[in-house]
Amino acid sequence: MVILSAIIPNLAGKMKLELKNPIFQRISQIASQAGMPSYLIGGYVRDLILKRNTNDIDIVTLGSGIKLAKLVAEDLGKTKIQVFKNYGTAMVRIKDMQLEFVGARKESYRKNSRNPIVEDGSLEDDLNRRDFTINTLAVSLNEHDYGSLLDSFNGLDDIENKIIKTPLPPDQTFSDDPLRMLRAIRFACQLNFTIHPKTLKAIKANRQRVDILSKERLTEEINKIILSRKPSIGFRLLDQTGLLELVFPELHALKGVEKKQNQKHKDIFIHTTKVLDNISPYTDNLWLRWATLLHDIAKPMTKRFEPEVGWTFYGHNHFGAKMIPVIFKGMKLPLNEKMKYVQKLVNLHMRPVTLAQEKVTDSAIRRLLFEAGDDIDDLMTLCEADITSGNPEKVKKYLYNFNLVREKLKEIEEKDRVRNWQPPIAGEEIMRVFNIPPSKPVGDIKNAIREAILEGEIHNTKEEAWALMLIKGSEMGLTAIAPDLADSDL
Repeated sequence: MVILSAIIPNLAGKMKLELKNPIFQRISQIASQAGMPSYLIGGYVRDLILKRNTNDIDIVTLGSGIKLAKLVAEDLGKTKIQVFKNYGTAMVRIKDMQLEFVGARKESYRKNSRNPIVEDGSLEDDLNRRDFTINTLAVSLNEHDYGSLLDSFNGLDDIENKIIKTPLPPDQTFSDDPLRMLRAIRFACQLNFTIHPKTLKAIKANRQRVDILSKERLTEEINKIILSRKPSIGFRLLDQTGLLELVFPELHALKGVEKKQNQKHKDIFIHTTKVLDNISPYTDNLWLRWATLLHDIAKPMTKRFEPEVGWTFYGHNHFGAKMIPVIFKGMKLPLNEKMKYVQKLVNLHMRPVTLAQEKVTDSAIRRLLFEAGDDIDDLMTLCEADITSGNPEKVKKYLYNFNLVREKLKEIEEKDRVRNWQPPIAGEEIMRVFNIPPSKPVGDIKNAIREAILEGEIHNTKEEAWALMLIKGSEMGLTAIAPDLADSDL
């Protein structure tokens, strides 16, 4: 159960929330002088009760939120303020805190848009428009009842009982703003709360309404689910409500188990969510978690049954890497180095697994280091999280072998320095030594040097690479006009 130790009864029998941050007392004084009743509201109050760290603070005032924000910024001096006139809000940043001021309002919605028609309203109107009861709690910043807790929808009970439900009828709530369906699932995932049965039923009934949402807003909620402590809760709720197929069809395609000749494969969707849970304690890197979520994304298209060996998914890592740009573009994720990082990890995630199953050779380790570069540690973390077997001995064996791979990686890197490998001899040097223009022989010599280093035939030094360059050039019928290594610095 939640311990509501931040709440204390006052002498009048009302519940009060202890506000330790002195900024609230200052805002209270400013608002009182301006005759603008004001309240802390929403997620900050919820998280204060749950003892969760948060720096996003919402303040509702009966009047102009922009006016109050300007008064606060002026009082604090040299404080930046951002004004959003279209929304009637203003943002004030104080050190690591972000305070958003808004006037109390009421909202109405049109069928084809989640953008409300906004009018000035009372505190009650403002509470009515909130998405969930746990976000309807308000704390007075007014001098006569400073710290008093207003709980119009029994949000305190729902926090205590770990319940997500809507203050108004859920069908109305989700029809008005379908993003709230994703938010309900995200809160359940982040807080480890349960969605109330009527609220869950309404999400299923209104799931098609997500069609009016922008991809950016959907992806923002999915990112928050991915970054949760136990993301599987969110993804399984998305599946349970029928939203997964609509917002992430590629992930939905992983569901199900096929059986032939009494042999069946894992449910890839269940496996994937387990792997994501496994990696979460070890990284808050959103893109490593995305790589984890997508590491088996191409298994449905590569699934084959071979009577001699059973179910196979040959090449799923390579096909998965090719799918990622399409997925990222569709979900409005960045098509930049972050995407390439995810592609790389998905493409390489089977390599350490293969090494852990076989005798680890120096050559195989060099090639893995060469291709993974500085992302090798993230790749190994992903591969270790990928162990979801229910057989403890199998898990123990894999972890032991992965540890051997890690030790070998460290040993080879210290000796051969092939992580983020750069050719010891540049193409320009090859062209100058043999007096040739840019051409195929230049690339062939560079490749020969690289392969010799990766195979351990020569050390990763300029001297040995230079000697091999001269040999390969001679074999190609090239004449070195500047064969001495010392000349390379001229």
